[in-house]
Amino acid sequence: MSEVTVQPDMPGTSVELEIGGMTCASCAMRIEKKLNKLDGVTATVNYATEKAKIAAPAGFDPHVLIDEVEKTGYSAALPQPPRPEISGCDSEDMPDAELTTLRQRLIGSAVLTVPVIVLAMTPALQFTYWQWASLALAAPVVLWGAWPFHKAAWTNLRHGAATMDTLVSIGTLSAFLWSVYALFLGTAGHPGMTHAFELTVSPSDGAGNIYLEVAAGVTMFVLAGRYFEKRSKRQAGAALRSLLQLGAKDVGVLRGGVETRIPTEDLRVGDEFIVRPGEKIATDGVILSGTSAIDASMLTGESVPVEVGEGDTVTGATVNTGGRLTVRATRVGSDTQLAQMAKLVEDAQSGKAAVQRLADKVSGIFVPIVVVIAIATLTTWWALGFPLTSAFTAAVAVLIIACPCALGLATPTALLVGTGRGAQMGILIKGPEVLESTRNVDTVVLDKTGTVTTGKMALTDVITAPGVSRSELLRLAGALEDSSEHPIARAIAKAATQEIGDLPAVESFANLEGQGVQGIVDGHAVLVGREALLAEWSQHLPESLAQAQRQAQTQGKTSVAVGWDGEARGILVVSDQIKATSADAIAQLKSLGLTPVLLTGDNHAVAEDVASRVGIDQVIAEVMPKDKVKLITRLQSEGKVVAMVGDGVNDAAALAQADLGLAMGTGTDVAIEAADITLVSGDLRSAADAIRLSRSTLRTIKTNLFWAFAYNTAAIPLAALGLLNPMLAGAAMAFSSVFVVGNSLRLRSFRSRIDHGPRARSSAAPAVTA
Repeated sequence: MSEVTVQPDMPGTSVELEIGGMTCASCAMRIEKKLNKLDGVTATVNYATEKAKIAAPAGFDPHVLIDEVEKTGYSAALPQPPRPEISGCDSEDMPDAELTTLRQRLIGSAVLTVPVIVLAMTPALQFTYWQWASLALAAPVVLWGAWPFHKAAWTNLRHGAATMDTLVSIGTLSAFLWSVYALFLGTAGHPGMTHAFELTVSPSDGAGNIYLEVAAGVTMFVLAGRYFEKRSKRQAGAALRSLLQLGAKDVGVLRGGVETRIPTEDLRVGDEFIVRPGEKIATDGVILSGTSAIDASMLTGESVPVEVGEGDTVTGATVNTGGRLTVRATRVGSDTQLAQMAKLVEDAQSGKAAVQRLADKVSGIFVPIVVVIAIATLTTWWALGFPLTSAFTAAVAVLIIACPCALGLATPTALLVGTGRGAQMGILIKGPEVLESTRNVDTVVLDKTGTVTTGKMALTDVITAPGVSRSELLRLAGALEDSSEHPIARAIAKAATQEIGDLPAVESFANLEGQGVQGIVDGHAVLVGREALLAEWSQHLPESLAQAQRQAQTQGKTSVAVGWDGEARGILVVSDQIKATSADAIAQLKSLGLTPVLLTGDNHAVAEDVASRVGIDQVIAEVMPKDKVKLITRLQSEGKVVAMVGDGVNDAAALAQADLGLAMGTGTDVAIEAADITLVSGDLRSAADAIRLSRSTLRTIKTNLFWAFAYNTAAIPLAALGLLNPMLAGAAMAFSSVFVVGNSLRLRSFRSRIDHGPRARSSAAPAVTA
């Protein structure tokens, strides 16, 4: 997390603030509007990440910004520097004070509310002083459990705004205060008072009616929705934590010719450090000595290890799969490529427009209308000569019936069922903002390696010299490669074992760093590796093999030469594989009205080959990891609503920037955390299912919200005429709640289309380039 920074080469200061107390997107809009009124200040406030990014004139005191936010009724603070990791404690598991408090309010309110609702709705259980017991149980719920809503409503009132918090606060307080009046000053407190189960419409002065189950029930349901929303928002920084955890924790640095282990954060530019086989490279640097193959798949997403040697640059967090390297650090800390990618993710998340909750949109119009109707009801009854108690009864009834219990259930129940069904199908959806994003998506950008393809190397072709059999080439080369841990070697050894069976033993095995391997197999001196390695032993490729190698390289495939007993004997070609289900997935995405775009860092020939096999028409190739965000932004600036599907660290920022990010569950934790939806199985067809499920869940939420308001809106005229008794009001609320729950449960019948539609053209994945 960045602190306040001043960049001398720019005419201003970049400030980041952590904002507290926001309950909806309208809160963020209010703070943003207030900050932007300051001279020279440009602010963007994000409700989802609870941060404000502010550009201010040079030398601007950030505490002025904090004061301005606090005047608006919210808290603000400068980001604190990251705390040192506590041994054995993951930052993900550190307690969240606000979430803990909300959970305590929810549990406490639920324990107290359930008996109140049961007593109110079951006349047989209404003992002599049941109404007073209900008051004792409901009072803590309304005054303590609902305190966040009352506080937010007061803040909104001071600024002339109304949200769902306003509606909840007015409704619960009206029901509670009227119940207190009826108990202490009316007839509801008399011993033996009951609420008979009568669904009749008849005038009443209200002095014998209590609505404590309304006040407590609404509080409990809305608290539940707020808790689950807050818990999902807590994951906003997980992508950054995962990125930073990719790096090495300590490093062997050379000081005075002696290797000393130090924490990675103590490295300085110019330090020389050692990287052994299997270790992560501590920071960006230049190789001083040694050769190896570097696995950069965690950062680049590409499956083929990169051969490096003296003078080559290496990137922190990549893995040394081969020999021992000595590296001089060139960039450390926030200057490294890994840190810059983390910054890209943070910027993309912060710049993502938060979706304003649908309930707040309706509440902003609904609340003022209800208040006006309540006031009009009061004045009309009084003007017509009715007793003031009757006038107040009708006015309060309007406020009570306008606070629907179903409103608290509308979003959480649909989310619970929809996300639960998704989880059963291997689709993990993070929250309501995600659902809103799926509605207008028209373009889906697909990373190639690990998404459309498997991301794993496999033997795809065996070319033999004249007089050499395929089985002999595989047997000798496979036996030698079986002694190596290189990913290409593993692919060859696996294919040889599957085709030949048990492989012969190897003698005098040697790994020639950056070149290949050699050894004795069945009395033959075998070489497997680069063409240059064989040339050193005067084993030159005949024209037929040389041509096959050039063709493989043109297609972006990786080839290794094999020779023994003084002659080049063949070429083995390995490459990534297209997933057998990818073509089906593309067809399903197109059927949803989406335009698929293939995105890769590979060359155009490779990309075009993959695209043609799976049915993608648009290809963007040779894209550097840092440029993926720019590409997504460019598509968005053209008016497209973009979904991004990826699996690598290099995809994380693009996943966060996209309107909808989908991560393959077989990919990296960073990509999964940065995405909105995770596809656990790694089957690309799940992306189409995820979009269909998200759209269905969003439609269900909208239907729920409509009826949650519609039922109670229809009852407002009855309340204004003084014709509502407690049981009728309770029945209306119960019916609306049952409808909302039943409508949400329909999502359980959602079915995947993975087993339907056109089948993959082959049960075996076709070979493609890496």
